[in-house]
Amino acid sequence: MNSNIFSRFSIQEKIIFAKRLSILIKAGIPILDSLKMLKRQATSPVAVRILGSVVTDVENGQLLSASLGKFRNLFGDFALNIIHVGEMTGTLQENLNYLTEELGKKQELRRKVIGALVYPAFILTATIAMGALLTIFIFPKILPVFASFDFKLPLTTRMLIFISNTMIHYGFFMAIGLAGLGVLFWLSLKNQRARFIIDHSILRIPIFGKLSQSYHLANFCRTLGLLLKSQVRIVQAVEIAGNTVQNLAYQRELKIIAENLTKGGKMSTHLELHTRLFPPIVPQMITVGEMTGNLSETLLYVAELYENEIDTLTKNLSTTLEPVLMIFMGLIVGFIAISIITPIYEITQYLHP
Repeated sequence: MNSNIFSRFSIQEKIIFAKRLSILIKAGIPILDSLKMLKRQATSPVAVRILGSVVTDVENGQLLSASLGKFRNLFGDFALNIIHVGEMTGTLQENLNYLTEELGKKQELRRKVIGALVYPAFILTATIAMGALLTIFIFPKILPVFASFDFKLPLTTRMLIFISNTMIHYGFFMAIGLAGLGVLFWLSLKNQRARFIIDHSILRIPIFGKLSQSYHLANFCRTLGLLLKSQVRIVQAVEIAGNTVQNLAYQRELKIIAENLTKGGKMSTHLELHTRLFPPIVPQMITVGEMTGNLSETLLYVAELYENEIDTLTKNLSTTLEPVLMIFMGLIVGFIAISIITPIYEITQYLHP
């Protein structure tokens, strides 16, 4: 079944599904009856169709994880493996709880990162929009006044006139060009090599690179730790965790780690060679986990460290960027203001010698 028609099944709906199913199973209700109850309670048409398909499959003897596998693009390898392991080991209720907590933490991390970027994006957009408004609509109305006097306009005013004329006469083509660049960038994300370069470059951007690194490491460590805790083999767990990471730079290294593990290598040994992606604390803590045989708990601890770091970074992001944004806004508004005020001052001097 094509899962594209179910693309609007949100993370929150997945959390509700896993949590309610866990509660029903804990109450001793058979899984088929639990799924039927969830279908009756579902309010979203998408959820109703998904649960209808799952109920039919389970009635025909399929495992829950096999039925949900039809919607792999929605639920992901991580969730499917957690559920499958729970079915095989008789710990489905506990694993559904793990899945609920994991999805909730990922959702919270995403909200923090997006929320931290809203303010800078708003200020940047407002500044550019205000500058464009003054340049295209306000400034041209003053130009006839300047033209009526015989004196040389200041350099900043002449620059602004050039910018204004360019935007008025070629604004449409500039907008099409920007839209074309946007489409080109979007298409480049479909190319693995181009996207790898973009993802690797993001990690080098001041402030945002650190935030991106912490976000991906928190997700990777928590996912891997939870998979290992659910008794998933380490090679398979690393492969699944790698697929859940959206940054291709991390994906490539995690695939190499999985290959090395099949040859008897250690994860920490490879991580130590790539400190740009994995800060020293990560291989150090993983070494401790490998030596003590408690790698899952160690990874979950590292995940908490990076989640706390993300919390700190997002709280301080506005404070850190505010001076830069204010300078940027001041330069644009100040340039326009000087370009307008300076010739007006010279006109008053011209009128009152």
